[in-house]
Amino acid sequence: MPLSHPPIVESQATGLTWRSLWPDEEATQAFATRLAERLQRWPGGRDASIELRGDLGAGKTTLVRHLLRAAGVQGRIKSPTYAVVEPHQAGSGEAAWPIWHFDFYRFSDPREWADAGFRDIFASPGLKLMEWPDKVAGQLPPADWVIALNALDEDQRQVHITAQTPRGQQWLQAWQADAAPSEASRAN
Repeated sequence: MPLSHPPIVESQATGLTWRSLWPDEEATQAFATRLAERLQRWPGGRDASIELRGDLGAGKTTLVRHLLRAAGVQGRIKSPTYAVVEPHQAGSGEAAWPIWHFDFYRFSDPREWADAGFRDIFASPGLKLMEWPDKVAGQLPPADWVIALNALDEDQRQVHITAQTPRGQQWLQAWQADAAPSEASRAN
């Protein structure tokens, strides 16, 4: 029986893919809020590794800012474009968890990743969010999720999430199973 639209989650050789269309920044914020809640609930979610891919202006940093706020990060949230990494602490007390926001845009050689000492950060607990991961190809461990953003115009974003690890695949299946009705209507 043919579907009237492509499925939200597809099975692929590389894993699962979830697709959606965000009509505005409010949809980006809603996604980030939902993701922050799930990461705190899913087994291993606080130690997830998420790559963010997309051209300049696609909304990667905007998504991360909304995610950090939704996770409970207080204070100013700076882009790590020049610093390469910005450490954050989400929550407080026993509920606190580290989040690392990387931006590898300025790297010209993947070996800069190892030279910068990031191996220790990736071996430690905490959520790792990485913009421009292609600049450090071959250095990063496999990401649980790859979130690819494509700006269709000033407001709309086409989104593809691919799971690259067994844990990421479980999360993506759970994500699809409890998809919000408004997300399902935006899926393409």
